[in-house]
Amino acid sequence: MFRQMDSTGLQDLHFWQDSASGLQAIIAIHDTFRGPAIGGCRFIPYPSTAAAITDAIRLAKGMSYKSALADLPHGGGKAVILKPAKLYHPEQLMQSFGRFVDSLGGRYITAMDSGTQTTDMDNIATQTPFVTCTQTMGDPSPSTAKGVFEGIRASAKFRFGSPDLNHIHIALQGLGHVGYALAKLLHAAGARLTVTDIDPDKVAQAVTEFAATAVAEDEIYDVVADIFCPCGLGAIINPDTVDRFKCAIIAGSANNQLSDNHQGEMLYRRGILYAPDYLINAGGLIFVALHHSGQKETVIQQKVTQIYASLSELYQHAEADKQPTSHIADIRAEMIIRQARLAAQ
Repeated sequence: MFRQMDSTGLQDLHFWQDSASGLQAIIAIHDTFRGPAIGGCRFIPYPSTAAAITDAIRLAKGMSYKSALADLPHGGGKAVILKPAKLYHPEQLMQSFGRFVDSLGGRYITAMDSGTQTTDMDNIATQTPFVTCTQTMGDPSPSTAKGVFEGIRASAKFRFGSPDLNHIHIALQGLGHVGYALAKLLHAAGARLTVTDIDPDKVAQAVTEFAATAVAEDEIYDVVADIFCPCGLGAIINPDTVDRFKCAIIAGSANNQLSDNHQGEMLYRRGILYAPDYLINAGGLIFVALHHSGQKETVIQQKVTQIYASLSELYQHAEADKQPTSHIADIRAEMIIRQARLAAQ
């Protein structure tokens, strides 16, 4: 565990158990030198506690990088709630988690993530002010989708010469809150969609609403498309899949898309343009961070649309340096975080 923390630069790792509610939760705080750590709370099944810890640590680091490149006054954090083995009361579970968050005294601000909803954030908010994405504030998913849409347009401009997505074929993996909202934007822009998801009802809905083509979950990697758009869980670009992609661009909303840094190098060697996940999917973080600080909606959405320019500039830098885009993004984020840590000494 300590080796994991050291290798990722994690500041601290917190655990909470509450027998009364059945809560077992983990909060990973990667960095607080640029401001309070911020990041979502996941409530999904894990094969083991070790897998949950690894996910929290990786995601917290990604949130630090995301905050840094989005120029937000925050570090990265992530929470994971383990699914209780016995029957539980959701309100009590989330209220207990709220007390966990509050015990950290503002070092971590929680938000929605996979498996949690605005109603969960409302329950957490009864115990702590260090929470976003309540029903009053709203769902960050549309802002995430909007940012990814802008990033896809920037990617198309860089690779194909035009940001116009009309008739562009996009293989979209994952039709959750963000994935479905993104599919709607892509369809409206004239893109042709091939989709997959673990939920057959979501797939059927996309086929009806967007005239999408449906494929099985594992078949999505073999679809010949202009753009592959991962919008589910992470590590989908790995040694088993990296040679299967038949696309010019990979750009989507999923976190931690690369199973390791080597996969970014592999995509570069194959000539596939990769949009670093923590840059292209920062729209949701921008939404929750700026809402939490009291910014107006117009200001928030203006910053979300800046993802187009940020990604375009990174592509130009990577091309000039003849380096993978993932490598350039990592260097930039690490430099920003390192400078903040040095300034605090």
